[in-house]
Amino acid sequence: MKARWLLPSLAVTVVSLSPLASAAPSCKCLSSQPCWPSASDFSQLASQVSLPLIKPTPPASVCYPPLSPNAPECLAVEAHLHDNPWRTNLPGAMLSTNFETFTFDNGTIDACYYNILLGVPCHQGSIPIIGVDARSVSDIQAAVNFAAKHYLRLVVKNTGHDYLGRSIARGAFMLWTHNLKDIAYDDAFVPSGAPGHSQTFKALTVGAGVQWNEAYAAADAHGRAIVGGSCPSVGTTGGWIQGGGHSGLSPVHGLGADNAIEFKVVLANGQYVTANQYQNSDLFWALRGGGGGTYGVVVCVTYNTFDVAPTTSIRLDAVFATPAIALKAITELITILPTLQDAGFGGHYLVSHAGIVSANFASNAALAKVNDAYSAFIERLGAAGAVVTVVKASAPSYYAASAPILAADNLLGGVETELISRFLSRTAATQAPAAVAQTILGITQGVEIMAVAGGAVSKVDPDSAGVTPAWRQAIAIIESSIIWPEGTPTAQINQLRQGAAAELAALDPLSPNHGTYLNEASQYEKDFRGTFFGSHYQRLAAIKKQYDEDDLFLVTEGVGSENWDKTLNCRV
Repeated sequence: MKARWLLPSLAVTVVSLSPLASAAPSCKCLSSQPCWPSASDFSQLASQVSLPLIKPTPPASVCYPPLSPNAPECLAVEAHLHDNPWRTNLPGAMLSTNFETFTFDNGTIDACYYNILLGVPCHQGSIPIIGVDARSVSDIQAAVNFAAKHYLRLVVKNTGHDYLGRSIARGAFMLWTHNLKDIAYDDAFVPSGAPGHSQTFKALTVGAGVQWNEAYAAADAHGRAIVGGSCPSVGTTGGWIQGGGHSGLSPVHGLGADNAIEFKVVLANGQYVTANQYQNSDLFWALRGGGGGTYGVVVCVTYNTFDVAPTTSIRLDAVFATPAIALKAITELITILPTLQDAGFGGHYLVSHAGIVSANFASNAALAKVNDAYSAFIERLGAAGAVVTVVKASAPSYYAASAPILAADNLLGGVETELISRFLSRTAATQAPAAVAQTILGITQGVEIMAVAGGAVSKVDPDSAGVTPAWRQAIAIIESSIIWPEGTPTAQINQLRQGAAAELAALDPLSPNHGTYLNEASQYEKDFRGTFFGSHYQRLAAIKKQYDEDDLFLVTEGVGSENWDKTLNCRV
């Protein structure tokens, strides 16, 4: 049986909107405005889709009158506050809870806080009041056509974390794709439109709502490995792949953008198209790194898969007693990173004045290749004065080796947080490792070094996909965050942001052209076009205009957003 996203969709009339582009209003229509569709309009939409329209609510609203904090519904919210799978199953929930809130220009925050002891009334915040729970291509087409007809602010919400709040907006209309869970494996996949005798792929096709823990299990069941995200709740087809998509396997097999074979997409005019190297190749190029929520609604992605390889996990703990030891030890880490990445190591290092905690994964073949160098690295850490513990464990596959880390990452949601990040360039790591170490130690909250570049990532033609060319010069991402408790006044949050901005500026010299991974970055970049897209921006903007002339799809710091105000509701 064919999966639903492979069936032709005839249920909704496709309406081309491009002739109306010149007449498009200057502002989107929001739910608080008279232009908002009528009850009759929504009833007509409801008759076109598979399920009743959803009305997203703040998850904590069940703890407020008429219910009470002791109600079973409220107790369930408290029990699952940091539970990522639970949160992703709710259309009104975000993993970073600050994006559920809305801040007015005067600094007042509209929210429904989980901490009911704050005594603040529960309000809708930034959560849209209505939307479509898509279960088929025709559902997506109906939602897209409806949003285009009424010129609504449309948000496409998939699953997983969203550090720039791109899948939520106050007053918007929501298209929720989380429940499109089809998965299909084909050991001789041929892209649509490919000429005869073309290369075939052992490929996995995943629907818009499939999360990486589900995709990993499906690939493993067929004895295959797949390049995917390190957080199991992240979606396989949304912002991850459309932002480039990094993985612990990237040093071995490249970015997600390098391994996507084909997309099926609903465009702004309602058309359902295939994008690969043979059909809509410009759209295929843009979807591989040009930013999520920008060119259309991706219904499914087909990925190449790989042979499973025995994998060793390495847990390293290094404790520093003095600042001098910290500087020497982190310098040693930066010095060896290019070697490890090029050998195929992947993983994460939590680095601070107190020490290093890392979780790395490498095929047994890669580990054997650099075993002497890694052993020497451990010895140098000890010689620098660090107290070092290393634990290694073998597993039959990367999926099995990383399972404990994936499980732990499922319990990291429900926090108010924002990120800053920059790529660590190969040049900086090889020519000035001590300076890099000193910069890292200057970050107040410590950093996470995401060792997901180098190796295969650096060997790909920088212009082969829309992802920023800066990825090809990087060996890692350096990332830090600011976190605050619910109820913190806007003035204090802005102070934290100012501090983060200063630290971000300090990271700039470490990165080629101040580049970074656009899915894990600041929403206050000075030059998001250069930082997120580099020299590819103009081509991406042209493709955006070709497929979405009226800017139905808009996201924070996404292609084309510079033409709109900071709310993305009105043109400038």
